[in-house]
Amino acid sequence: MSSSPITQPPEGGNGSDAAFESSHRSVRGNVESGEYDAEHHEHGEPDDAGYMYHPAQEHADSAEGEHDDYDDEDEHDDEDDEDDEDYFDGSGGLEFELVIDELAPGAHDDGEDDDDDLNGAGNALERRILQIIRGGGGRAHLGSQQLLALIQGHHMGDIDDDDSYWEPPRRMRPGYVPAFPKVPSEQGQKLMESGVFGAFDLREPDSRKKRLTRRLLDRELGLGDRTEQKTNLALMAQQMIPSSKPEMVIHYDDPVCCGQFSDDGNFFYACVKDFKVRMYDTSNPYNWKHYKTVRYPFGQWTLTDADLSPDNKWLAYTSLTSQVCFAPTDPNDTGDPYTLDLAGGMVRQGWRDAFPIFSIRFSGDGRTLVAGTGADSIVVYDIERREPLYNVEGHDNDVNAVCFADKQSPHILYSGSDDCTIKVWDTRSMSSRREAGAFVGHMEGLTYIDSKGDGRYILSNGKDQSMKLWDLRMAMSTARVEELDATRPTARRRYQFDYRFAEYHDYMWQPHPHDNSLVTFRGHKVQRTLIRCHFSPPGSTNSRYVYSGSYDGFVYVWNLDATIAAKIDVKSVTEGLRIPGYSPATTRREWMTLVRDVGWHPNAPLLVASSWNGPTMNAGTATLHSYNENDSDEAEPGMGLSVNEKIQPDEGLFNWRGLRGFVDDDDDDDDDFF
Repeated sequence: MSSSPITQPPEGGNGSDAAFESSHRSVRGNVESGEYDAEHHEHGEPDDAGYMYHPAQEHADSAEGEHDDYDDEDEHDDEDDEDDEDYFDGSGGLEFELVIDELAPGAHDDGEDDDDDLNGAGNALERRILQIIRGGGGRAHLGSQQLLALIQGHHMGDIDDDDSYWEPPRRMRPGYVPAFPKVPSEQGQKLMESGVFGAFDLREPDSRKKRLTRRLLDRELGLGDRTEQKTNLALMAQQMIPSSKPEMVIHYDDPVCCGQFSDDGNFFYACVKDFKVRMYDTSNPYNWKHYKTVRYPFGQWTLTDADLSPDNKWLAYTSLTSQVCFAPTDPNDTGDPYTLDLAGGMVRQGWRDAFPIFSIRFSGDGRTLVAGTGADSIVVYDIERREPLYNVEGHDNDVNAVCFADKQSPHILYSGSDDCTIKVWDTRSMSSRREAGAFVGHMEGLTYIDSKGDGRYILSNGKDQSMKLWDLRMAMSTARVEELDATRPTARRRYQFDYRFAEYHDYMWQPHPHDNSLVTFRGHKVQRTLIRCHFSPPGSTNSRYVYSGSYDGFVYVWNLDATIAAKIDVKSVTEGLRIPGYSPATTRREWMTLVRDVGWHPNAPLLVASSWNGPTMNAGTATLHSYNENDSDEAEPGMGLSVNEKIQPDEGLFNWRGLRGFVDDDDDDDDDFF
């Protein structure tokens, strides 16, 4: 099995409709036969167990030729950049209409033989054009946008069945700027001033914000009444955003899929593509200790998700199978993990790969698991009874993320899918197999959702390069969704954007006509894999921010009004540090860093970015970034530790270009780091 980063199944492409349907229905189509054949879903080769689920189209390290192709494409892109300003709508700025007169019955068509040859040659694109042209009425009309879409091979939906569905042409004039949501967001400003997302001092305009040193002085002097002192402490926490220079860089041989702290901050786990989860004691957040590594025994391709039980005693982690592994977090418990099959009796016994699991979460009481699957379903599983309670096919595509609305309640949960919707479910009524409500607004599939834990606010990341904040009170009822046909704008697009390889350009963006989100955040890149987003914790940040990883190697931190509060540069601090199998050939490729997940410590001003690194992104890092006003400090251990997965220095593995190991034999060089 070749090593490569993980991704989501494709959302279409330029292939035929049949290939599209096959790629998105491979799970249910093969459940009865007992084989999850992902040949169309993700091209790959069978592993040792004979299973076929390999998201191989996402991997960057499986073939040298793929990257050479990328380099060639980049060269062509550079050549075309000079023409960008002259590009309007793909037709050179010309408007034209193709009008075809259909021959009367019995009339001789000189091109009939050509048509037969065309069909025989199997040219699906030209047959599609002829099919639409002959669709009926004696005359068929194709506008410039429609014809260009056909020529370029884009999916257009069932345009021959519904001519009224065509989207308005989006002309590209010089200086064209899409109508992105307004920044700063007025709704976001209201949320900031409401106090729901942390303290807000209306008496201090931005130009007169107190420096952190002044707030520290006010605290030490005990200035103000009790309310003012409490507000001062909250505003201090908000100002302590971690910086780019890391405290420590932990290196792994494979990409890091996800990593999070426990609610009390004493524990951190890192899930890596090699099917191993590393556990760390972080009771001292600046002095980590590795104490345990557990393995997923029969994983497929990669680990996909993990979650801690509410009491922090168990870690549930998943792969692209229906099995969930449970490992004790107690360092003294060295037993093997045990597994639960979420498929249960829903498929024939023995077919453990009936569906892949993309997301897993514990309920607030720890008795229930909820999972999002590649079978377009949400599974609710009773841990004590060891049986699935519900398996609801609630979406039209993969369910990439699930979460509970309230940490204390097991009843309300959310699911986010590649069908571009977030759905709200009440576990007390899931037997009806109907959602309680829905959110629409993303124009491409969702990669992740996160709940604030208050039963009200939810955050989502989407492949349309946007992150959105939602309020449960604004969810659409099922009846309202059906009345507005609110999923139509995304259901008929056939997912033209392939987030695994393609660039998402500004002109591709368009607003959803029924968007019921509160705030839209932009600036980051959601490409290549299921990049995650989160609310900042109440303890260390006063719940002030939302944040996300990004394909460009940054951690983006936003205020609630959609303005960027900080960008933490992970790429520059990991570039060139470690290159497995280094050779001159690799130097011709640009160093890449993708931040897939970010965990913010609940009590300390510190976050950890879990990333993919290298020219082909086949290695991984977990970088610890803390608040620092200066690039160097006098604390021990000093900033800039570069260690292996067990928090041990190994100078034979690292290329020392800025970071150092535990032992620095020249104290005078401290100021020269980076």
